[in-house]
Amino acid sequence: MTRQLWLRGERIVLRQWHQDDLVPFARLNADPQVRRFFPSRLTRAESDAEAARAQALFAEKGWGFLVLELPEITEFAGVIGLFPPPYQTHFTPCIEIGWRLLPEYWGQGYATEAAQRLLDLGFAERQLMDIVAMTAVDNRPSRAVMERLGMQYDPTDDFDHPSLPEGHPLRRHVLYRLKRRDWKQRSGDAARVRIQRRARR
Repeated sequence: MTRQLWLRGERIVLRQWHQDDLVPFARLNADPQVRRFFPSRLTRAESDAEAARAQALFAEKGWGFLVLELPEITEFAGVIGLFPPPYQTHFTPCIEIGWRLLPEYWGQGYATEAAQRLLDLGFAERQLMDIVAMTAVDNRPSRAVMERLGMQYDPTDDFDHPSLPEGHPLRRHVLYRLKRRDWKQRSGDAARVRIQRRARR
């Protein structure tokens, strides 16, 4: 028996993957606006492979990208997750939070709300001491979400992403951090974390 993780917010649901998610996930990964701060857009095969890796990581480690649903609006608005970066640099090992939404759901606070639920999970249930987020220097929309979440930026943490070659325009990245003590001050009662696990055979 496996267990499916659900996180609920006022307007959002985070859940594990369904087979029907592969088509909208491929659309997400092929969208030029979404992939503006990624090295390239993904083919359908590459997108499916990424989804398979996300599901395998979650099954093995309990970390990974979850699907973002907006009840009564859409069953797939994007993905968001907690995961260990698959490379080594000055701040690893660590747990990173990241998100990717379809453009029609940008600018409405969904990424911030969903990310807050995952921060609550990471700090309240998984007992993490800190969580990081990173992006290309010029990705102001994602940096704004990080700032709304209370994550702190230190220019001395800027780094060259090890997965991108020297000279690549997106290689320089910024790092934001949120420590457990700062999350507790912002969130107050950690019991507001609402988690449902639904058993599935």
